[in-house]
Amino acid sequence: MLENYLIIHKSILPDYFEKVLQVRRLMESGKVREVSQAVKQVGISRSTYYKYKDYVFAPSDMEGGRKAVLDMMLHHTPGVLSALLSRISAVDASVVTISQSPPINGRASVTVTLDISAMSVNMQELLELISGTPGVEKPKLLAME
Repeated sequence: MLENYLIIHKSILPDYFEKVLQVRRLMESGKVREVSQAVKQVGISRSTYYKYKDYVFAPSDMEGGRKAVLDMMLHHTPGVLSALLSRISAVDASVVTISQSPPINGRASVTVTLDISAMSVNMQELLELISGTPGVEKPKLLAME
């Protein structure tokens, strides 16, 4: 994905790119409620904002984008999911979503999406930690960004 991006000093870009970021910050902060208010405040047109809003980012906007999707089988016994979540939390990864199928034959398929931007171990170490959790079988990495 990063092959689609360039790092360019903003001093050589037209000022409306910076203004698109200003509009986004105004909207996210709640200081203004509508795009029309925000664009008027920073001095660009709505069409300029909408044209570039999905393509202009500050470096800090991309830092939190590290995600990983893991899939595994969990035994249908009390405490297994809790133990799994404790292991994930112990390495400073945050759970974004959990999807669990109904248990069949005493096992349930679980897919977990994690924010790994602050994780204190690498992915291989996390998988080893998870596989050592009693009641967790076949943890595998499905995707990572």
